[in-house]
Amino acid sequence: MTDAAPTPNPFRALWVVLVCTLIAVLEGYDIQAIGVAAPTLAPALRLGQNQIGLAGSMAMVGLVFGALLGGWAADRIGRKPVLIASVAWFGVFSLVTAAAPGLDMLLVSRLLTGIGFGGAMPLLITIAAEVSAPSRRVSTITSVFVGMPVGGSIAALIARFLPPEFDWRLIFVIGGVAPLLIAPLAAVLLPETAARREGRVNARLLSVLFGEGRALATVLLWVPFVATQLVLSIMLAWLPLLVVGKGLSRDTGFVSSLSFNLVGIVGCLVVGRAVDRLGPRLPLLAALVGLAFAVALLAMAQGSTLVVAFAGLVGFGVVGAQFSLYAIAPRFYPAAVRATGAGAAVGVGRMGSIVGPLLAGALRAGHASVTQTLACTLPAIALGAACVLVLTHKARTFAD
Repeated sequence: MTDAAPTPNPFRALWVVLVCTLIAVLEGYDIQAIGVAAPTLAPALRLGQNQIGLAGSMAMVGLVFGALLGGWAADRIGRKPVLIASVAWFGVFSLVTAAAPGLDMLLVSRLLTGIGFGGAMPLLITIAAEVSAPSRRVSTITSVFVGMPVGGSIAALIARFLPPEFDWRLIFVIGGVAPLLIAPLAAVLLPETAARREGRVNARLLSVLFGEGRALATVLLWVPFVATQLVLSIMLAWLPLLVVGKGLSRDTGFVSSLSFNLVGIVGCLVVGRAVDRLGPRLPLLAALVGLAFAVALLAMAQGSTLVVAFAGLVGFGVVGAQFSLYAIAPRFYPAAVRATGAGAAVGVGRMGSIVGPLLAGALRAGHASVTQTLACTLPAIALGAACVLVLTHKARTFAD
């Protein structure tokens, strides 16, 4: 049987991309919800900053497992039902978070919410890939994932404009109700893109990732995924505090975060389109090399204008590289198991999002300067760029 999934007509594909983008917006919002709610959540539940950080990390731990399980299940059950279940899942457990009376329930609910996040992410990649024309595949996937920094920006704006005494539970109620409203829409509008194939149910995870000459591609994909997530998570979790650590105002920290997110959206679209036109090698290498320079410039910058500008450049490089990696990951696996391959890359990559904030926190607690804290990411970026170079020269890809 053919390995190609049936492609919907262009109008149908547009609706699919819009629904997937909206789901990505909700994920971006919900992932950052704990940070938005923290100023009123912490005193209400009598939590310290370390406990709030732990709650944020629990969602990322859940995301790792969700991405691995979601991609694996989708290649056996189907992309559409697993995506809808994942969206409903993170909606339900966001509402459970809103009802948390203390730390234990908060940690459990964020862990379970993260499983839903992770389950959805590889499905957004594979569904968007399978409904798009090959010549615009990377652009389509990166356009979907623009939704995540948009959702993060919405969360940042809520943090900026809500009154100081707002009820923290409202943040999670919004983050829970919205996915539950979107799930039925997705059930109506999304097609099932995975064709039935002999032997699909019997595919094993290790065989998918490392069998039939795919081990090199898998390892080389995972390293830049981890590296970009390391930088991304440090910026999302620590950028405002690092800006304040430079002696600048909290307002400058907020504007720097907004610049990071908004310019990151531009980077996502520009790098994605360049990958479609030129292939992945040059655009991804340019994004990662540019990211290294931008991080170094941000580390050394003094003054609000330069800090805001260089934070934006870091966003351009890291978001552009990260989501373009999402887009190219499926091509290194046969069509029948692409969700498994993409899910593993997303899940392993999120290890960087767990390590990043902890690393930055440990460095700052050890009295490392802002410059030293940011500079610690440079070796990871360099290693990621080297792996991209080898990946695009040596690793086998599969036909669309």
